[in-house]
Amino acid sequence: MKVSVASMIFHEYSLCEIFDAIQISGLDSVEFWPETPDFWLNGKNKDYLKNCLKDHPMFFPITFHAPVLDLNPCSLNAEIAEISIQNTFEAIDLARELGASVVTIHPGRRTVKRPPSAADYERFHNYIKRIKDSGASETIKIAIENMAPAINSLLADPEDLLDLLNKEKWLYFTLDTSHALSVSPDQVLRYISLCGHRLANVHLSYASEGSLHLALGNENIFKEIISEIIKSGYNGHLTLEIEDTHFSHTLSYEEKILMLRKEKEFIDFIIKRKCN
Repeated sequence: MKVSVASMIFHEYSLCEIFDAIQISGLDSVEFWPETPDFWLNGKNKDYLKNCLKDHPMFFPITFHAPVLDLNPCSLNAEIAEISIQNTFEAIDLARELGASVVTIHPGRRTVKRPPSAADYERFHNYIKRIKDSGASETIKIAIENMAPAINSLLADPEDLLDLLNKEKWLYFTLDTSHALSVSPDQVLRYISLCGHRLANVHLSYASEGSLHLALGNENIFKEIISEIIKSGYNGHLTLEIEDTHFSHTLSYEEKILMLRKEKEFIDFIIKRKCN
């Protein structure tokens, strides 16, 4: 398995600086978010991205995350929904061009903070159908991510996810451990038990007291989670998705590298112990 990290952890740096830091930290790959500011705010220059990645051939295959910030494919506003869907297609095309192994998508949400209605689920299924009908899944894996529970969440329950995967045989699953841990450790294990056979990516981070996407530290629960992921037969990317605002101070470039190195050592220890 490749131990990876979401590019947004180094959001304030250039793409080349980001990829250099990931390599220096000892990580194996990157999950690229198009919303990484140096790419997103500077014309989404594909050649620039390709050239920066070219200097890090050990990262391939990378993984990709479709844009989600300020977007919602299930929005009540039809124009917002459409531009969100088009951003997903654009991400899939770019991921394919870069030779990525998987693209993670979010399911969207109800626009207002109320339980999803039948109309919201209809918009969600239209989104899924649009991706299916595009034929994108014939050339790259598309994986939908479980969401953290919220009153307007559309996909925050293992049984609901399994039902979707049973209906959409082409669709894969990205497990977000932080989203599931916000319910309980058992919720993570339930996702693996029910949907582990369709895993295409894993987002690793901790959750505590309402805060999501925390560093793993040395939390014992990850020994069980990663062991169960291995037992499921998964051998893809383990992607650290860590929010840098949760630390006691603003981390420097060097401190982020050191933090990621420690996270990688912890994950490697678990994998080695499990495989031996």
